[in-house]
Amino acid sequence: MANESVRITYLLNSGFVVEGGTDRWALVFDAYRDVRGDVERVLASARSVYFFVSHAHFDHFSPAIARYGKASGFFLSEDIRALAEAGRFPADKTVWLGKYDGWEGEGLRVESFDSTDEGTSFLVELDGWRIFHAGDFNWWHWKNDPPDAIGFARNGFFKQMKRLADRTFDLAFFPADGRLEEARDWGAKEFCRRTGTGALVTMHSVGYPRFAPGGDFFEPGREIPVWSPAEPGERRTYKKGSGFSE
Repeated sequence: MANESVRITYLLNSGFVVEGGTDRWALVFDAYRDVRGDVERVLASARSVYFFVSHAHFDHFSPAIARYGKASGFFLSEDIRALAEAGRFPADKTVWLGKYDGWEGEGLRVESFDSTDEGTSFLVELDGWRIFHAGDFNWWHWKNDPPDAIGFARNGFFKQMKRLADRTFDLAFFPADGRLEEARDWGAKEFCRRTGTGALVTMHSVGYPRFAPGGDFFEPGREIPVWSPAEPGERRTYKKGSGFSE
């Protein structure tokens, strides 16, 4: 697969596999379930496979991924280290990341950011690609919360966005959680407005209708491709400067 394209497979919730590169690399994000065996597939075919887990919530993290000894590396949020299962991960292949940490080696660069829930979000750079995975970073506006909680959520989101504003990403994975109802896309919308993102993949919306951005989602002249998967195993190819294709 050429460096200008990546193949993306939806696992579940915030779980994705991103494959690309002439050396056949794969990035596996928040793989708490592998319904169709896509993680097993890339472990058998790719030369380098890196796992990323944004936090310890059950719908983002499965200790079972520790059994993939063939993996090139595991990049795990620091909160997972407190779990008994943390000892199952190979010490020589595991990097523990707190907020605003970084790691570089083997042609890979990883930078972590804060979240507005648990754990971290990630920027991964590899083979000319800059890929952002938000984890549970989002504008969590729960309309039935008391006003102080709503304000706290808003302030936390925009505080973190100051760290991300004006950064560029070829591809970004960001929540559009249906439980938030009319606020479902508030975080993703602001993220796209304040960053230079080439394409958006929405996530964290299991059991809700497939997300489609409204007419006011993008500022005029700043439209980008959006893919909102709903069923495990869905795949798209994304080409830089172009769009998603099946």
